[in-house]
Amino acid sequence: MVLALKIVKTVMAVIGYIFWYRKIIKVLSLLFTKKFPRTDAKHKYAVCIAARNEEAVIANLIESIRRQDYPSEYVTIFVVADNCTDKTAETARRAGAICYERFDKEHCTKGYALQYLFDCIKNDYGIQSFEGYFIFDADNLLKKDFISRMNDAFHSGEKVITSYRNAKNIDENPIASSYALHWLRTTRFESRGRSLMGISTRLQGTGFLFASELIKDGWNYTSLTEDREFTCDLISEGIMVTYQSEAEFYDEQPVSLKIAFRQRIRWGKGHLLAFKRFFVRLWKCTFFGKGWRSKVSAFDFQLTNFPYVIVMLPLKLASCVLTILTAAELVPWWEIGRRILKILIFDQFYIIPQAALIMAFEFKRMKKVKWWQYIYICVSFPLFGLVGDFATWIALFSKVQWKPIPHNSAVKIEDIEKSI
Repeated sequence: MVLALKIVKTVMAVIGYIFWYRKIIKVLSLLFTKKFPRTDAKHKYAVCIAARNEEAVIANLIESIRRQDYPSEYVTIFVVADNCTDKTAETARRAGAICYERFDKEHCTKGYALQYLFDCIKNDYGIQSFEGYFIFDADNLLKKDFISRMNDAFHSGEKVITSYRNAKNIDENPIASSYALHWLRTTRFESRGRSLMGISTRLQGTGFLFASELIKDGWNYTSLTEDREFTCDLISEGIMVTYQSEAEFYDEQPVSLKIAFRQRIRWGKGHLLAFKRFFVRLWKCTFFGKGWRSKVSAFDFQLTNFPYVIVMLPLKLASCVLTILTAAELVPWWEIGRRILKILIFDQFYIIPQAALIMAFEFKRMKKVKWWQYIYICVSFPLFGLVGDFATWIALFSKVQWKPIPHNSAVKIEDIEKSI
């Protein structure tokens, strides 16, 4: 048992050392970000929105796109109303978008909806008619200069660009606030440093732009997490995803624990499938990719895909049990329970100081709330990790289907601008 304990602790230590370099990325991200020079050049873009029963929010997104400070003649808005039973299509057309309707109950992920939309664009306009494509969810709202700032990065030669994701409803309840801080954490501790170093960051669902040449053969990312699949494919091919901190948009966070679990189970399953599918390709790129940026990005994203909770939780529990079994004295049952609860739940609470740090650095861009709300937002942050860990374990043993996340917020971009 002593030998087994040493082996378990050694494996845990090795995994910890492998991830250690990310501390450098966090420090860089905290302090610096990549900047792009302003340009007067104008590129032609298509905005693509996949929507399912989004009648309540789709018009507000389209309005925020139409009021951009970027010339409207360079922006065409496309919506795919996917298996809708409400007036999403009618509302989108009335707001000024070109809308296609799709009905396919068998292939119902967002990725399939986008595949259909790009096929329609190819047939009616030609993929190369637009230089770049934006992807948004129907609940998003864009800051007035969003497209202009993304255009700065695109004109500088970047092929794939992600942006600053803020929240409409960070103060609505602990579920929403934990999600909101997660997106802010990703940009503040991950994307900024990676882009500064010249390696790839990751796409996360919405709010990104890519060059039309990347889908000249169509959109082929139809899994439960099409953003993760797309990112894996890009990095495997040596294509970097960069981050533009000055381009900011807002989205609606889930407020129901049931909905949060449903979404996180889908994410968990999708990420596990991406790890399995791209494991070999990413390692090939790590060793044989063209240039150090491609190799480092592939290795880094291999670790992003790594099912950390699936591997580390059994190791932590094994270490706990073996430590108890090899103890010189009998360990009381309440101490055993305390140690297991610490591993399963209380270890998540170490990120509360991280939440406070995020809010301190992102204060100017966050929605202004009362002082006591900042405290509960900070304290609720561990909820995101707890839900995610349990959801990933459920996903491991479940057959998961894609289901939409309901959006009902009537907030407009003008309302948000007044609250900042």
